[in-house]
Amino acid sequence: MATDQNKFQAIISHCKEYGFIFQSSEIYDGLSAVYDYGQYGAELKRNIRDYWWKSMTQMHENIVGIDSAIFMHPTIWKASGHVDNFSDPMIDNKDSKKRYRVDHLIEGHADTLPEPAKAALIQKMEDLLKENDYAGLKTLIEEEKIKCSVSGTSNWTEVRQFNLMFSTQLGSVADDASEVYLRPETAQGIFVNFLNVQKTGRMKIPFGIAQVGKAFRNEIVARQFVFRMREFEQMEMQFFIRPGTQQEWYAYWKEERMKWHKSLGLKPENLQYHDHVKLAHYADAAVDIEYNFPIGFKEVEGIHSRTDFDLSQHQKFSGKKMQYFDPEINQNYIPYVIETSIGLDRCCLMILSEAYEEEDLSTPEKQDSRVILKFPVKLAPIKLAIFPLTKRDGLPEIAKELMADCKKNFYCFYEEKDAIGKRYRRQDAIGTPFCVTVDHQTKEDGTVTIRHRDSMEQERIPMSSVKELVMKAMMD
Repeated sequence: MATDQNKFQAIISHCKEYGFIFQSSEIYDGLSAVYDYGQYGAELKRNIRDYWWKSMTQMHENIVGIDSAIFMHPTIWKASGHVDNFSDPMIDNKDSKKRYRVDHLIEGHADTLPEPAKAALIQKMEDLLKENDYAGLKTLIEEEKIKCSVSGTSNWTEVRQFNLMFSTQLGSVADDASEVYLRPETAQGIFVNFLNVQKTGRMKIPFGIAQVGKAFRNEIVARQFVFRMREFEQMEMQFFIRPGTQQEWYAYWKEERMKWHKSLGLKPENLQYHDHVKLAHYADAAVDIEYNFPIGFKEVEGIHSRTDFDLSQHQKFSGKKMQYFDPEINQNYIPYVIETSIGLDRCCLMILSEAYEEEDLSTPEKQDSRVILKFPVKLAPIKLAIFPLTKRDGLPEIAKELMADCKKNFYCFYEEKDAIGKRYRRQDAIGTPFCVTVDHQTKEDGTVTIRHRDSMEQERIPMSSVKELVMKAMMD
C-alpha cells in the first residue's frame, strides 16, 4: 500500500491555514480527536451533505428522510447489540500505560515489513479477529516483538474488549437520573421510526429512510486527522425489502453507491471494494467502498445486508410488532434491510485529498508554484470570486452589482485588497473555480475577465453571462 505522509501532513496544514478544519478547543491545547470546521470547511461539508441528501431523497421516489434525536431510550442499545457487542480488542503497555487498539498496533508494525511478510501478518491478524481469539492475538504481538511507541518495550497486558459508547445522565438530579448513551450510529433512529414513517407516508416495500446526523464513539486510538474522530457525522440510508430479495438489492446498492462516489469527480483507480472478512453480528453480506487516501486505501462507506436483525430485536425488546403487511403477496413479515452508511467527515477528507495539488509553474526566467484545490464546482465552498481591478473609478460599485446579482444563487466572495495575482492564488488555495475581474474596459463595453481555476486560462465575456456560466458548471 503506497502512502504519502508528506502530502497528508500538507493537507492537514493547508486545512488550518485556509479555514477548512481546526483543532477543537485549540486555545486550550485542543481536545484529542475532536475537530471544528472553519468557514470554508463548513461550506464544503454542507455541499457534500446536500449532494448526498438530494441523491438519496429527491432523486428516488421511494426514499424519504428523517431527523431522529441523539438521545434515545437506553434499551434501544441493548436491543441493537451495542451494549454487549460494540467493542474493540484493546491491549495496554504496562510500562507506558498507553492503550492500543490491537488491529491498529499490528497494522502499524505490518507497514514496516516488506510486502510478502506484511500480507501474511495481516492475514493472520484477520483470521484471529474473525475467531475472537484474543490469546492468539497477544501471542502474535509477542512473536512479532511489537513494541510500544512510547516506552519502547513489549510488556503487554492481556487483550480485552472495550465498549466504545459514551454514557451520560438524563435527568435534573444526578441520583435520580437514568444512564443514557450518546448514539454511536444514526441507524437505530431509523429502525425505531420504521412504522411511523411507513404508515404516515403510506410507503410500500421496497422503500428507504435516509438520515444525516452526529454520532459519538469513544475511540481509544483516534488518529489520522478527521478520518477517525470521537464526534463525527454519518449519512445513512436503510432500505427495507422483502425477505429473500436481499442479494439483488445488495448488488444494486453496491453498484449505485460506487456510481455516486465517481460522480464526485474521483478517479476510478482511487476507489475499490473491500469485502468484509469478519461480518458484523447482524449481517449476511458486507462490503466497504475504500478510497486511496495519502495514508493508503481506507474505508469511506459501508454497504451491509442487515437481514431482519434490527427490526426483530426491537420487536422483541419493545413488545411492539414491527411487521409490514405486503398486499402483493398477502403476507405479514418483518422486512429485511440493506444499509448504506458513509462518514461525512471521511468524505470531506476524501474530497480534499483528491483536490489537493501542488503545481510547479516555474519558467526559465522565474521560479513559481501554487497550491490548488481542484474541487468539482458543485462542491466548492465558494463558486465565484469577484475582484475590482482597483478601488477607484467606480469599479468597486460595478463589482458589487455583480456580487448582488449572483449571491442569491450561489456563494460568492468579494475582495479589493492586493494585486490580482495574489488574489488569484488565495482563491486557488481554497478551491474557487471562477474569478472575475472588473476593469476599466467593463465600463466601456460591459465585459469582464473570467479566470478558470484549473487551467488558469482567462477569457473576456459579457458581465451579464457570468451567473449563467457558473450555474451551468454547477450542474455538471
